[in-house]
Amino acid sequence: MPFSSRSYVNRYIPSNRFPVGLKWLLIVNVALFTIPILFQRVFSPVFDTLGLVPSEVVRQLKIWEIVTYMFIHVGFGHILWNMLALWLFGAELERLWGAARFLRFYFLCGICAALTVIAGAYIFGGVDIKTVGSSGAIYGILVAYGVMFPDRTILFGFLIPIKSKYFVMIIGGIVFLQSYMATFGGQGSGVAVVAHLGGLVAGYLLLRGRRLRTQISQPVAMGYKDWKLRRAKRKFEVYLQKENSNRDRRVH
Repeated sequence: MPFSSRSYVNRYIPSNRFPVGLKWLLIVNVALFTIPILFQRVFSPVFDTLGLVPSEVVRQLKIWEIVTYMFIHVGFGHILWNMLALWLFGAELERLWGAARFLRFYFLCGICAALTVIAGAYIFGGVDIKTVGSSGAIYGILVAYGVMFPDRTILFGFLIPIKSKYFVMIIGGIVFLQSYMATFGGQGSGVAVVAHLGGLVAGYLLLRGRRLRTQISQPVAMGYKDWKLRRAKRKFEVYLQKENSNRDRRVH
């Protein structure tokens, strides 16, 4: 089989139609990363106020931080890997869903990740620690790719072919351990890692939440219905016994 016809290779071959929503996410993220570098004195203080600080959101009501933090990155490696993952896994999702649904899903995952960080900071400490980066939203995109294309083969570490559902499971396990070490493990300064777990969970619930509710509520509803039927049956049997008893007294 030709190398270019393999499924895990086709994902890395550019399409003639670059998704619009993904394109603007990349442009905005890269622009907001480079502007403070080029014009450090003018814009750097402004961009410092866009990161997510839990105490500022709760006490000073800086609600915008739960969105703006997704566009702020520190270091070239930080933005490089985030944007690379966004392109690799987000392009196909946007082609499947359309730009509106893709962007809505992306921002919802990022906002849920921010809320997870805020909750984790107030529970485990670190309310004044700043969190930046789009990792939470991108982890939501990652789990969405695994749910929508579970049997699609991707290259783990760009070397090992693996089905996307197993890849997501591995990443989910790693993120869970990181989040554990950042909270219960005593590494309070790393509480922002919880954003990754929040993005993963949010992405899965946004896609499979209705099915989970059905799976949970259906047995409960069926059990309640059976209980009502048994109760009505017992009442009817008691009623018949009383009727038979009254009929016997009238005969005698």
